[in-house]
Parts: sequence; C-alpha cells; structure tokens
Amino acid sequence: MLALIKQLTRRQKSMIVLSIDLLLLCIAAVIAFGMESLPGGSLSAFANYIPVLPYILFGATLLSVWMGLSSTQLVMYDSRSIGLTAIYAISLGALSATVSTIVGLDLNMNVHAVFGLVYFLLIAVSRAILLQVVQALYRRGEQRCRVLIYGAGTTGVQLVSAFQSNREIEAVAFVDDNAALRGLTVAGLQVYSPMKIGEIVKARKIDRVLLAMPSQSQPKQAQIARRLQKMGLDVQALPSFAQLIGQEELVDKLTPVPPQAFLGRETRDMNLGAASEKYKDRSVLVSGGGGSIGSELCRQILTCRPSRLVLFELSELALYNILMELQQPCDENGIELVAILGSVTDARQVRKVLEENQVQVVLHAAAYKHVPLVECNPLTGLANNVFGTQTLARESAQFGVERFILISSDKAVRPTNVMGATKRLAELLVQDLGTRNPDTVFTMVRFGNVLGSSGSVVPLFQDQVRRGGPVTVTDPRVVRYFMTLHEAVQLVLTAGAEAHGNEVFVLDMGKPVPIQQLARQVIESAGYSVRDDLNPDGDIEIKMVGLRPGEKLSEELSLSGDLLPTRHQKIFFTDENKLSEIEVASIMRGLKQALANNDEQAALAVVARWVEDYHPDASAVRIS
Repeated sequence: MLALIKQLTRRQKSMIVLSIDLLLLCIAAVIAFGMESLPGGSLSAFANYIPVLPYILFGATLLSVWMGLSSTQLVMYDSRSIGLTAIYAISLGALSATVSTIVGLDLNMNVHAVFGLVYFLLIAVSRAILLQVVQALYRRGEQRCRVLIYGAGTTGVQLVSAFQSNREIEAVAFVDDNAALRGLTVAGLQVYSPMKIGEIVKARKIDRVLLAMPSQSQPKQAQIARRLQKMGLDVQALPSFAQLIGQEELVDKLTPVPPQAFLGRETRDMNLGAASEKYKDRSVLVSGGGGSIGSELCRQILTCRPSRLVLFELSELALYNILMELQQPCDENGIELVAILGSVTDARQVRKVLEENQVQVVLHAAAYKHVPLVECNPLTGLANNVFGTQTLARESAQFGVERFILISSDKAVRPTNVMGATKRLAELLVQDLGTRNPDTVFTMVRFGNVLGSSGSVVPLFQDQVRRGGPVTVTDPRVVRYFMTLHEAVQLVLTAGAEAHGNEVFVLDMGKPVPIQQLARQVIESAGYSVRDDLNPDGDIEIKMVGLRPGEKLSEELSLSGDLLPTRHQKIFFTDENKLSEIEVASIMRGLKQALANNDEQAALAVVARWVEDYHPDASAVRIS
C-alpha cells in the first residue's frame, strides 16, 4: 500500500482527495435531509433534490480547484486550511439554496445550512483521519528516527509541529527541567522528568535526543549534552538565534576577553629607549623564536632595528608561523630574517649558525616549560633545558657574542618539579660561563607566569568555559605571579641591555593572584555565572582537582628573599650563590652519564644533590 502511495503523482493525489470530498458532499446532503422534518417526508424531498446535485458537484469541483483545497498536503492542513474549508462549505450551502430556488424546490433554508455545516465537519474529520492513516502506513513501512525532545517550551512545540511534515523523524515525548510541566501533555506528547530519560529510551526505543532550549546558556546545554552522550545517545541541539537569522559572521567575530584583562593591575608599559641601542644594527639570535615568549621577543626586537634577526626553532609549524608574520616588516625595514629549523642541543649546528650569521646577541628562550609534561619526561627535559643551554651558551662564548640573555622562571627557585630544577641548573651553567668568559656578558632574567602564553592558565580556562566547564583548579590556596607577554618581554630586553655580567634580574610582577579568583573572573567575563553552593543554578562549576605532581601552592622570585633595586623601578636583581667550575663540571658529567644510560633515577639524584632545596615529589608517577 505504501509503495502504491509513493508512486502516485501530486495531481493523482489531488484527484483522489477531490473524489473523496465529492463523495462526502453527497453524504452531507443525505444527512441534511434526514435531520429535517419536511412536507411529504425526507426521502421524497431528497428524491426531488437529486437533479440539483450535479450542479452542486460541478460547482464544488471548480471551487475546490480554485481554492486549492484538494491539492493541500495533509500535513499542511492547518488553521488557515480549516478556514478555507469553512468558506468552501458555506459557499456550497448558498449554491444549493440558489439552485434549488431556481428549479422550483420549496425547501426550508435550514436544510441548506445543515448541509453546509455537516459538509464542513466531514471534510475536516476526513483530513485528520487520512493523515493518521498515511502516517501509520509510513511508520509501518519505513524505519523512522524516534526522537526525544529536551525542552517542552515554545521551541519544543514548534519542533513537534515541524516534524509532522517529516516522514523520517517522529517525535515521541518531551523531557523538561520545569517540574510544573511534568505529567502534562504538550502538543500531543507526554512531558517527563529528565531523571527518567534512561527508562524512556528503553521503553520507547529512542534514537536521538534534541535539545530544544536555545535560551539556555551554551555551558548548560553542553553539560546536558555530555550527560546524555554518556548514556550512548545521539544528541543534537537547535541552532542559536544568531545562526537562524544568518548572523554567523557576526558571532564569529566575537573574541574572548584578552588575557591582560585578568591581570588585576595596570600593565607596566615602558619605552625601551636607550636599551634599544644594544640591539640596533646587530645580528640577534632568538632561540625558541616560534614560542609565545620567543615570538614576542622577535616582534619587539624588530622595533630596535637589528641588522639581522635569526629565528632558531625546533617546531616546524611554530617557525613557519612566526616567519610568515615577520617577513613583510623585515623586508620593509631592510632587516635580514633567517629561519633555522633545529635544536640547541646540536653543537655543530649551533656553531655553524653563530658563525654564518655573525651573531652578536643571543636571547635564549628555548625550553620545555610545561610542568606536568617535563615531570613525566625528566630525561627529555634535562637534555633540552640543561644541555641545550650549555651548548648554546658555550658556543656563544667561544664565538665571542656580545650578550647572552637567559630567559628563566620563578619555578627555578626552590623547585619541587623537574622543570623548575632544569631552569635552576641552566642558571648555574650561565653563571659559571659568565665567570670564566669576561668578553661575553652573560645574564638571566627571572619572572613568573605570562598571561596568554601557550599552555598558560587563562587560555586553558577560556577553552574549558567554551566547552561548558567545569573549570579545573588544582587547589583553592594556589597563587601565582602574572605578567602580560608584552610587558615581560619589554622588561627582559631592558634588563638584558643593562647587564654587565652574571646578574640575576627579577621583574616586578605585582602581587600574586589566587588562581581560584582568576577562574571566577574568566567565567564571569564570558557572561556566565559560577555554579557553587551559594548559586546552585549557575552555569559553570569550578572544580578542585588537586595539585599536580611537582606543583607548589606559591612561587618565589629569589633564593635569598632580597630584591635589590636597579635604576629601573620595575626591574630588580638578586645576589645568589654560584657553583665553582669543578662543581658545574661534576653536575654535567653525572647528568650526561645518566642520560647515556637512560637512568631516570640517577639523573634525578644528581639534580637533588646540586639544586638548592629541590624536593622531588615522591608520589609522582613518571612515564618514560
């Protein structure tokens, strides 16, 4: 039967519907005469009326085609179509009265009124019955997607209405968080509690859940979607209002709040001034030039007008990106731009790069800096951060570069993680080389977290907010120092230019910021509220996940605790103990042997012996 229906053309279907309507017209006439008490009896009166019927049928055919009633699809038979049907039935009642009068039939006007009314009801009911019959045939003959609609509001009701014209999707039931709607029937479907979704899915054989609550925040929808997906359900959401009205381009232009907005203080912008002279007309090499800090170093160095800028980078993608960004400004200002793909641990390559490019200033930013990754891969971290620094610094001294500036970290002070320990060892190496090589100014600049750098906490929080949360914080007591990328690099270049040799510079980073407070700011800046005990209906939860291996509650900026002023109010230096040449040689010998033997424990034992107050986390699970 279903196959036969599918084979019918639109015209054929209209003819069938018209035929049914004409049959119903005759039935309506019989009923109208049967309901009235007429002189000579209803049967005799109807027999006299039969010659009038052909005219009525002909008029009904013309009127139906003109009004488009017979060609209206069953699923589109709405209130407008019902109104047209009423006009159609009234017109035929009037036509019946007119033709009857013309042919001389003396009929009560009630007969024609009842005829029109009964005909209207018969057509309306027949359309509803036909629709159910056809839908039943399709349900029985084809596999339809059975959907559960989450949200019984206006959008959900409109969705049910839309599915009535869709032969592939069948709305089965509603679920809604509003307790007042539960147990009610909305748009012909029962409304259930979300707690019963599992039961409904099994009992009603649900294939998909549709989220019909566009007014809810994206994080809220994302939370619901994740919960349903864990139940093995296919989840889809209605598009946002911006997408429905074609404003996607505008939405795409909306950007997250910039990281510096969360600093909690004014950024410390300063002019490089005389410091730029130390980089002007010189060949400058930046190791790790494609990283967050390295790339910003390159941008600001360009403003100093060096003769050549050498980008030394291990990551091909990072090198390509910064090369594409800097090529045009370098060409416009007559600055030679050199891209070197390689590792600072390769002594032969480092030597060749320094000689071929006649490097005069080295800014060493290349390092593995993500604490959990280095904690899981200590040998790799030691090889890159310690031996890479030794190689680049030693070759720089032998070639005779003017300045070597190490970018260090506050995590180097009394470290509890491998990354911090490697940065402290790098500092000790640079101090040792500075003592033995007076022709090269060796110095280092130590600072805390940089807002917006790769792997930093603000982009991580913003990404978690976009995914609907939760925003994860390790511990409510954790505090960190923060700077913006721009001000950190500006101060690094200033300090490096002012160095005379072996200074440990420390940047003024203001007061430490509680990470939990920062997480709350990121959530609220995105237009959402924090879900906690005081606000259980909030959008996004802040979840405590515990300290990671090697992580401290707070960081320090110097071993001695004393920060001595310089002529720049935002730059300090600290006087710290150095190791002798023999001690440094012993460290490197022990580490080299441990790396050669792939002996992680031996390497960490060397680190623990020589790095001040290094206390490795014994509970940390390492992955070799």
